[in-house]
Amino acid sequence: MRRFLWASIFACVTMSLASANAQEPCLQANTACTEWVTLDDQGQRGLIYRSYPLTQRNEALEHAVIVIHGQGRNADGYFRHGLAGAFLADALKNTLLISPRFASNEGKGCRDKLDANEVGWVCSGPESWRNGGAQTTPSAKNLQSFDFMDALVLKLTNEATFPNLRTLVIAGHSAGGQFVNRYQMANRPHEKVTNERNIQISYVVANPSSYTYPDVLRPTQAAVPSNIAAAASGYVPSVSDAKDQHAFVPFADAGGCPNFNRWPYGLEHKVGYASQVSDDVLKQQLKKRPVTFLLGELDIFPTYRFDSSCAAMAQGPTRLARGFAYAKFLTDTLQAKHPAVLVPACGHNARCIFSAESGLPYLFVK
Repeated sequence: MRRFLWASIFACVTMSLASANAQEPCLQANTACTEWVTLDDQGQRGLIYRSYPLTQRNEALEHAVIVIHGQGRNADGYFRHGLAGAFLADALKNTLLISPRFASNEGKGCRDKLDANEVGWVCSGPESWRNGGAQTTPSAKNLQSFDFMDALVLKLTNEATFPNLRTLVIAGHSAGGQFVNRYQMANRPHEKVTNERNIQISYVVANPSSYTYPDVLRPTQAAVPSNIAAAASGYVPSVSDAKDQHAFVPFADAGGCPNFNRWPYGLEHKVGYASQVSDDVLKQQLKKRPVTFLLGELDIFPTYRFDSSCAAMAQGPTRLARGFAYAKFLTDTLQAKHPAVLVPACGHNARCIFSAESGLPYLFVK
């Protein structure tokens, strides 16, 4: 009897310790902190790094942050960037951090090794993963990259698993910023989640090379605040400056740059996930869903796969200029209230952006 009693006590203590350990965040960008997310009934799946399991009930989690990698598809690195920011924001205990990998092995510089049934996405162009484009592998090609994000959002809003979740932030840097810009305006779960679970979803777009404009107007020099040096390094403004310019005008070289308003730079010829959404709905969702633009003060150099196509250059000479111009466009034409936040001393650097004091309140909501 005594032996049975001690065995029972030992079992209870072991279970208690296991439960306690399960509530500790996973803080290493290795396989111990990864998880597979099933995306359809065919068993197709995507890989994520996460600080807590998505399959285990956790009453301590009040917030979730999903960080989207750049064109390098280094989800492990972005998981570390997110962890650095969460540590500085004192948010590791009550925030679930996720970094999904949008893998591609279709060539053109994308040669990721895919696991069994792991979905591979289009690497570049209008149908790429960052624009909500279609998958390339495996054989059951019925998914688009925004479906992966939809699946994550719906998992996070499962009340049985995360009963106390109050906020969800979806953030991306560089190509990940392009992903978030287009996902914010196109996704289907947003209103369902906010209405049914009262989970507040917001978006953070950081330093992308391009944005999706909802009409044919494009910025002039006057679209950028005069107190921000957003032009390319070495640029010397003309004497006339921009005081008499309109901030947004019809694009002057539309004939020489016929794709300036085509998806993903504009709403013409949409492909992938967004093609299922009308232009009017995209505009309304772009206006009303909360988004913040984090823009590095020093992101004025054409480095790290800077988009120098005519369609991108129509949006401004640098990433910094493009970000402030786009935020002003949304304010002036859609009457949106989406802040553009200058992040001091940051260039095109996700770690700097995601751990900067000025950006933490938008990423790690209290």
